[in-house]
Amino acid sequence: MQFYKHPQAIVESEKVGLNTRIWAFAHILPGALVGSDCNICDHVFIENDVIIGNRVTIKCGVQLWDGTRIEDDVCIGPNATFTNDPFPRSKQYKQYLDKFLVTTIKEGASIGANATILPGLTIGKNAMIGAGAVVTRNVPQNAIVVGNPAYINGYVSQSHAKHPSKAEMPSPATPQVLTSSVKGVNIYILPVINDMRGSLSVAEYGKYLPFIPKRCFMVYNVVSKEVRGEHAHKTLHEYLLCPTGSCSVIVDDGINNEEIILDSPNIAVNIPPMVWTVQYKYSKDAVLLAICSDVYKPEDYIRNYDDFVKEVTKL
Repeated sequence: MQFYKHPQAIVESEKVGLNTRIWAFAHILPGALVGSDCNICDHVFIENDVIIGNRVTIKCGVQLWDGTRIEDDVCIGPNATFTNDPFPRSKQYKQYLDKFLVTTIKEGASIGANATILPGLTIGKNAMIGAGAVVTRNVPQNAIVVGNPAYINGYVSQSHAKHPSKAEMPSPATPQVLTSSVKGVNIYILPVINDMRGSLSVAEYGKYLPFIPKRCFMVYNVVSKEVRGEHAHKTLHEYLLCPTGSCSVIVDDGINNEEIILDSPNIAVNIPPMVWTVQYKYSKDAVLLAICSDVYKPEDYIRNYDDFVKEVTKL
């Protein structure tokens, strides 16, 4: 054999890759396909219609049912639970499915111990599923999800959050322009004028507003665990600020990514074309104002991250 099989393991499949290690009491059915350099730990069960890529680690007590697709370099923690039937019944009542729903775990993703993945979902590339999370929806690439039901509470490999100081500036405030590690993204600390009547903050075209606006919209009443955005634009510039409350903005140029916190009316971020953006961590009172360089054009959106990376690499 070109792979290692513990004497107490049952390996019925002949499609197991080079240097894969299969430990005690694991059982792999005949139709399963297992790649090279995998580590299949004790008490793992792998059904027939299962495809496992290369360098995959599957910890103890995991069952992979028909319809499961595991791409390269995935790590599955102990006792993680996969499902393939959205309405399971005992044999007396069951109407068997002609074809089970396909669950896909993309390259580089990690599934935490005791997490539950509902059937038919896709866990995106490099995503991280927290221990005990119950995943009921598709998970975007690089997202970190926790809880029941699982929600996004961060992103993998992002730089530390940029948090421009909210400390009161002298009147008139001294504006600043901060450069992000993400190509073309700038953070503007707008001037603030304070007096006994209140405070005023301003941005003019050519002066802390880098384009002539053609459209604006507001996002509000967002449940704090929900995510907005998740797209890039081909030609449009966006200028985001939170007049009320706070939210976080993820910007990503396909190489670098960064989280920017908008929690003051005089903090704005300019997002140029071909930068992927996500907004999340909305406070209950958050109002996100988006000022755009063009009118709404559906064809200007890139809504799939893999497509975005392909387009960026052409530039």
